[in-house]
Amino acid sequence: MKFSFISFLIVLFSISYANGQESLTPRISPLALVAAHYKNTYLKITYGQPQKNGREIFGGLVPYDQVWRTGANEATEITITQDIKVDSLLLKAGTYSLFTIPGKEKWTIIFNSDLGLWGAYNYNFKKDVLRFEVPAKSTLGNLVYEPFTIRIDQKTDTAEIVLAWDKTLVSFPVQFTEPKP
Repeated sequence: MKFSFISFLIVLFSISYANGQESLTPRISPLALVAAHYKNTYLKITYGQPQKNGREIFGGLVPYDQVWRTGANEATEITITQDIKVDSLLLKAGTYSLFTIPGKEKWTIIFNSDLGLWGAYNYNFKKDVLRFEVPAKSTLGNLVYEPFTIRIDQKTDTAEIVLAWDKTLVSFPVQFTEPKP
């Protein structure tokens, strides 16, 4: 009986150790974070950063005209501590999922109140808070973004959020607003 109990503990420890090792395995698409701030307003975007790896990206891996998680793994999330204007539209302080609908010539940018989603599998358009379209552009020359990249180009109280992957760029303006006294 004592031998069985010790064997049970060894098996239990082995399983626990193996499960712990799995969590140490790096993700194929690592977590990335970009942030900006102006006065008391902070903006943070957290996303999974997939790699091109020789694949056809838009119109291939990421189909046109379908909701995309805007990265890999969990849906991309954006957090803002004060109200901002995005593409001249008011976005209240809070955390949102950032989805997109890539197209050949334009993309739809979507801020959605549903959080903690894996990908866009359970995307619910009824929870969209803000939605607008922006033109899709090609990168200059032979520039290829191997990893999917989100960048915030800030100029004092304004910024441009840039989404870039492969030879495609989309961007939209952000205006930091002064908190009301």
